[in-house]
Amino acid sequence: MILLTSDTEKRPTPAMRRAIAAAEVGDEQRGEDPSVNRLQERVAELLGKEAGLFLPSGTMCNLIAVRTHAEAGQVMFAERDAHVLRAEGGGAALVSGVLADPIDGERGIFDAQAFERAYARATALPPPWGPKPRLLCVEQTHNVGGGAVWPVDKLDAVCAAAHHAGLRVHMDGARLMNAVIASGAPAARFCAGTDSAWLDFTKGLGAPIGAVLAGSRAFIDEARRFKHLFGGAMRQAGIAAAGCLYALDAHVERLAEDHANARRLAEGLAAIDGIALPLGMPETNIVFFDPRGTGKSPAQICEALLARGVRMVPMGSRVRAVTHLDVSTAQIDEAIAAVSAVC
Repeated sequence: MILLTSDTEKRPTPAMRRAIAAAEVGDEQRGEDPSVNRLQERVAELLGKEAGLFLPSGTMCNLIAVRTHAEAGQVMFAERDAHVLRAEGGGAALVSGVLADPIDGERGIFDAQAFERAYARATALPPPWGPKPRLLCVEQTHNVGGGAVWPVDKLDAVCAAAHHAGLRVHMDGARLMNAVIASGAPAARFCAGTDSAWLDFTKGLGAPIGAVLAGSRAFIDEARRFKHLFGGAMRQAGIAAAGCLYALDAHVERLAEDHANARRLAEGLAAIDGIALPLGMPETNIVFFDPRGTGKSPAQICEALLARGVRMVPMGSRVRAVTHLDVSTAQIDEAIAAVSAVC
């Protein structure tokens, strides 16, 4: 089976498994796990922040960050199709009681003027009638935007506009290192205007468990309290952190291979009659294509592909395919041939 539904479908490599087996461990909840501590320090430095907090998942990073930054009844802005709004089960509303105010973007990216319009709309009525805006969330790269990379200058301007309005800025950095490899800009540069950011290790970086949330020491101290409150404290978590540390050493530069495979896939799909690429060529490792010109729906295409040993996922009017370290260039060619045969 060629698994292209998500880069979460990769498996830890033999070398990563050896690193996990050899991990130094301790009690993470007490701050005594050396592998976790090294990972937190390393990610904080990588993102240009004072401190880090190891968490089981990226969704928990967003959940805790929103709760740390905002209170019930306050407003959280995010792009309309952001993961924190569309793919986390309404957790921010359930746990933090925040009001979500969506911003229209292009491929998940918006400019400072779009934020200012959303802010003006949200503050049209003064207190006590209108809710208080508190937080802006950005996503790098943007999942539903086809792995689109926020340009540094546009991100800087959006963060500056939010801070000028008195808001805090949080970055969902699930695929941040994909943006780093695609653009050449350091991770800390992308995070310079944010108050918090996190990095996921379970996608393109290839680890089985874990993400690290980073910010100021005061922010992380408060986030740690919510981590325990939400049941996120762990014991000998170094076995998971060791996989993440290995990923930082061995799996960052190789993300370029995933990007090349995604472009190869997109080019092959674009050559098939009836298939369109509504978002154009991918910048990173996510490909969306519209097969309806072939007379088949996305669900029909995916069902037929599955019978041929290729798994993709229908998303509305499109099909999503995501490349990762468990998909070779030869398998990309097999997937293109399967789509062609199905169409």
